[in-house]
Amino acid sequence: MEYLIMTIKAVVVFAVVAGSMPFIVWAERKVMADAQARIGPNRVGPYGILQSFADALKLMFKEDVTPRQVDKPIYFLAPVLAMIPALTAFAVVPYGSPEVTVYGVPIFYVTDPKQVGVLWVFAVTTLSVYGVVLAGWASNNKWSLLGALRSAAQMISYEVALGLAILGVVLGSGSLSLIDIVEKQAVPRAFGIPGIWLFAQPVAFLLFFTASLAETNRTPFDLPEAESELVAGFHTEYSSFKFAMFFMAEYINVLTVSAVVATLFLGGWLGPGVGQFPLLGVVYFALKTAALIYLIMWLRATLPRFRYDQLMRFAWKVLLPLGLANVFITALWVGLRGGT
Repeated sequence: MEYLIMTIKAVVVFAVVAGSMPFIVWAERKVMADAQARIGPNRVGPYGILQSFADALKLMFKEDVTPRQVDKPIYFLAPVLAMIPALTAFAVVPYGSPEVTVYGVPIFYVTDPKQVGVLWVFAVTTLSVYGVVLAGWASNNKWSLLGALRSAAQMISYEVALGLAILGVVLGSGSLSLIDIVEKQAVPRAFGIPGIWLFAQPVAFLLFFTASLAETNRTPFDLPEAESELVAGFHTEYSSFKFAMFFMAEYINVLTVSAVVATLFLGGWLGPGVGQFPLLGVVYFALKTAALIYLIMWLRATLPRFRYDQLMRFAWKVLLPLGLANVFITALWVGLRGGT
């Protein structure tokens, strides 16, 4: 029964995450339109909400063009490698209280995040670079290769800041368990600081959120695509459903990043009344994740793209020193208090 429930959870989570992608795309178009004083999608369905489904249908029936000189095995494998980390990272994110069970099995996460939750998220998200790099290499196109090289340098650089940001939360929580990290945020900190790590670790939050934008190639860190310079970069030679897989991976990554930030820094499922009504936790988690997705969209509509030298300088000369200082201060604080 336990394995049957785990299978059902995995299928449901996959369906919800993949099914939310068209709505996230629609929401981003509407946010961008509002920021630019435009109307946005308004033809297909009420308020244009079915526009993304129409686009998906169009991509499925478009001609699938494969350039003659590509490395075909790697060329076809790259979109799959881009999607897998985006989906599997969500497996350990607890999106509701573990107190809600069916036949004694918690239903609000797929795989037990008490074991290797933080390590799993960090390990899986760093694999997304392989899909981008292999796509650029296999395409046999100089613009695709330049985009892939940019992506490799960018992701490796910002992974350092990402790890240091996570380390600050892990030191403060005293655990690698995502459930423990969320539950520790229910307890107020010293000097009246609220329990959520957004207030106790604001530098770590900014580091993690900024590095996550770079890891997912979102504006202002979208240099691997850079349409004005590289005619879409690593996915220039992809069309039809293969292009759709890269497109889906980007927006699923946005959802995953927002869910992880909500878990690590915003208290996850915690909120008023969750103790009495544990099902409310899913609502709070969804609202926090939606707010972070909106912030990512708003940043795209607001900020210009970095130059490449600015991108690398920001990673190594700003984020790295801040991350090291934050880890040192956090370790000192934990040591002086004799614990969290």
